[in-house]
Amino acid sequence: MSFRVRLTREAEADLERLFGFVLERELERDGGDLALAERALDAIRAGFTTLRTSPFTCRKAAHSPFLRELIIPFGRSGYVALVEIESATEVVVVAIRHQLEDDYH
Repeated sequence: MSFRVRLTREAEADLERLFGFVLERELERDGGDLALAERALDAIRAGFTTLRTSPFTCRKAAHSPFLRELIIPFGRSGYVALVEIESATEVVVVAIRHQLEDDYH
């Protein structure tokens, strides 16, 4: 079985925010790695491949068995994607945050 993965507008905005944050941080560092922001996005997108085949392996995020969190390792920490399994064929990424952020935006 294969699931179609779709991102909400909010999740797309989260990707842009996270990319911008990493890029700005690296621009401020002496000798910063400007490619790091693109590698972070690549890691997040690679994490979405899990959702295509086995979204139920992600940890439960609430009382609903259909609301899950995908942990995406990157560097010393990583990212967390809040996902909802909408049907037998579709998974929706609702939001994405860095693991060190307090909550989803």
